[in-house]
Amino acid sequence: MSIQEQDRAVSAGSTAAGAGRREPAWPAGLVGVAAGAATLGVAEVGAGVAVRLLGATGTPSPLLAVAGAFVDRTPAWLKDWAVATFGTADKIALGVGIGLTLLVVTALVGALGRTSRALSVGLFLLVGALGLGAVLSRPDAMPVDLWPTLAGLAVGTAVLLVGLGRLHGRTGAGLPGHGDDPAEGPRPAGGATPGPVAGRRGVLLAAGGVGVLGLLGVVAGQALTRTGRVAGAAVRALGLPVPVRRVEVPAAASATVEGQTPFLTPVDDFYRIDTALWVPRVDPATWTLRVTGLVEQEVEINWAELLEEDHVEAIVTLTCVSNTVGGPLVGNTVWTGWPVRELLARAGVRPEADMVLSRSADGWTAGTPIEALTDDRESLIAVAMDGQPLPAEHGFPARLVVPGLYGYVSATKWVTELKVTRFDADEGYWTPRGWAERGPIKTASRIDVPRSEARVRAGEVAVAGAAWAQQRGISAVEVRVDDGPWQQAELAAQPSDDAWRLWSWTWPDAAPGRHQLTVRATDGTGEVQTDRPAAPAPDGASGWHAVEVTVVEDD
Repeated sequence: MSIQEQDRAVSAGSTAAGAGRREPAWPAGLVGVAAGAATLGVAEVGAGVAVRLLGATGTPSPLLAVAGAFVDRTPAWLKDWAVATFGTADKIALGVGIGLTLLVVTALVGALGRTSRALSVGLFLLVGALGLGAVLSRPDAMPVDLWPTLAGLAVGTAVLLVGLGRLHGRTGAGLPGHGDDPAEGPRPAGGATPGPVAGRRGVLLAAGGVGVLGLLGVVAGQALTRTGRVAGAAVRALGLPVPVRRVEVPAAASATVEGQTPFLTPVDDFYRIDTALWVPRVDPATWTLRVTGLVEQEVEINWAELLEEDHVEAIVTLTCVSNTVGGPLVGNTVWTGWPVRELLARAGVRPEADMVLSRSADGWTAGTPIEALTDDRESLIAVAMDGQPLPAEHGFPARLVVPGLYGYVSATKWVTELKVTRFDADEGYWTPRGWAERGPIKTASRIDVPRSEARVRAGEVAVAGAAWAQQRGISAVEVRVDDGPWQQAELAAQPSDDAWRLWSWTWPDAAPGRHQLTVRATDGTGEVQTDRPAAPAPDGASGWHAVEVTVVEDD
């Protein structure tokens, strides 16, 4: 009997069993959820095998592919909202959102099976087709990447059909499957069902079990996909390069006020904003970096060859273009790497080139002005931060660090290619999504102490924070209370114009009441930070940072 014939029989049987009774939607919805979980479980395990054991170069995981496709199509305003709302937890929020969406969709697909299994299965396969399309849309995708999702769809469709069939078979007399069951004994006279609730309970328990197994499969598959050779093992085998030029951080550059940001950001606290839902695990044994495009000769180096070059240290503050005024998406550390200009010089950049399109292992790209990589600034192919190998989250085995530019046009992690090209021929990932073609960092300053909405004691109050204007440096910082005159803050030492500068000021006579503290900076060229408010899109936020505090009488 075909699915359509069974559906007609179900409808007829339901009418014969009693026009006033209607099967609730939630049991069929649970079957749909179980089918979706089974699909993902099988697909994710298959994707893990494809990546870990078969060396797949695409994204065979339908979950990661769908998430990546969603991020690729995210408009600037939605990205801004996500970063402003969730900060560095934006990827967790995306994962939760995708999970909830799949839960609702598969539940609805299952619920439709109460009246038409053909429609239910058709919609289920349509959702699967979207997943297959997402897999094919990812960088370096090949048709072979489809097999994990196809295998998952086959298993999920079987679960959906069997589950709905069993539910239909136990909803009333005259329905398919309601003959005598040897395991249950003969039916009572008149075709009454002695235990429809018990029968349904068995189906639901089975669906719940399949759902749990599917979720375990997702976890196992993701763990398998993300498992790579430990970075530390490769570093221990080859060793980090000894820099030919080191930097010193003077004690006078450090924070002087409790609660003020430290001059060097701890690695664990360094912000992370990128499009990778899961951190790529790149094996340094197979990693290479290629220089292609408008060059005299293409060049390729591997990890061992990179470590043999003359590396230098540089103190550089990185800033995300999504950082709001006074926001936390900025960090400062000592980077160790090989100057990019030396690799580009080896390839021989042609005079018509004006941009380098850098590519990440996960397909992300950034378009960087050629002068930022060939002038005398410390633009690096970095292999270490704060004297330690790059963590996977920050680009191991190698990434770009470019002073003076926002990360979306420069700070490519897991870098694998430098394509020398032109702005009129290529564009980075975020440019066609509404962001500016070039992203020079704007002068900015921030109040760390006191925090917004803090309560402070009347009298002397310590005010402190950080200011940055990479490539120009900070020459002055001023603070004002309410609409009063600007007061000069004391500046900490500045060992590099590419690093932020810490500052502090003593508010000598804080009076009880509600007050606003505002800060502004002046860069090394003498230009004062603009007070014009601007959102992060399309080329970085601007405006003065201000905090509201309440001053209370001392007890």
